Amino acid sequence: MPAAIRVLLVEDNDVYRDSLEFVLDRREDVSVVASIADGASAADTCVELGVDVAVVDYRLPDVAGPEVAADIAAASPGTALVFLSASAGAQEQEAARIAGVALVRKDEGVEALVRALHAAVGKEGGHAADDR
Repeated sequence: MPAAIRVLLVEDNDVYRDSLEFVLDRREDVSVVASIADGASAADTCVELGVDVAVVDYRLPDVAGPEVAADIAAASPGTALVFLSASAGAQEQEAARIAGVALVRKDEGVEALVRALHAAVGKEGGHAADDR
């Protein structure tokens, strides 16, 4: 069996973040290695923990999703990224397209997010295929 996808959740809503972590950690193919409420520490956390995929809320109160994506790409180029958003308006879609990442609406459910996680590590640069 392939190694579980190592995930960092970056979400400022404590209840949503805790619920998502609870559901994802029940899966054999996903391991939430950390969950944080701010975007400012996301890149350092990816480097420190060897994260495969960072799931980043597009609208964080401290740093916008695209800035978090750029920070992660610079600090941890092997970490893939998935944007998570309550909406998927033109601004979010364009930012995801420019960053080359998936955008999953929160109302699409956990299965849509898990599909995006698998797709993200299937791209060049994901760590999950590395049998750590």
